[in-house]
Amino acid sequence: MDTNPALVDAARLVGDWKMDLYNAAFLPGPGARAAGSARVEWTEDGGALVLRQGDPANPPAATWTIGRDEAETDFLVLYADDRGVSRIYRMSLQGGDWRLWRDAPGFSQRFSARIDPDGQVIRGRWEKSLDGGKTWEHDFNLDYLRVPRS
Repeated sequence: MDTNPALVDAARLVGDWKMDLYNAAFLPGPGARAAGSARVEWTEDGGALVLRQGDPANPPAATWTIGRDEAETDFLVLYADDRGVSRIYRMSLQGGDWRLWRDAPGFSQRFSARIDPDGQVIRGRWEKSLDGGKTWEHDFNLDYLRVPRS
């Protein structure tokens, strides 16, 4: 199968990434940071993308499966992690803007990031809402730095 043409916009995410999580209330202190890794690759011979993050020594490990209906402008993302959490997000990639969101009773989320023009750095932030999206609060910052191919 050739690469799914509906996923062409997401191809810029393919590669290995270092993750830097910071500015999060759940970390030990205000200046604390958590590092991780992520790999985005084609799966099913180009039919979908999969993002795998973390490893058993650095939980939580998670898998994000990215696909798109050719008649839709947004992508769909299936998320599952080793804590037993599973979610469905909508996603958009327009120019250098990358967004993910889910509206769910009791816990809505949204991610907004800027992809640098050279595609080497992505700087983003997650927000959460506990009241159905009426009010939003900062959850954490998450940056991705591309790992050069060896």
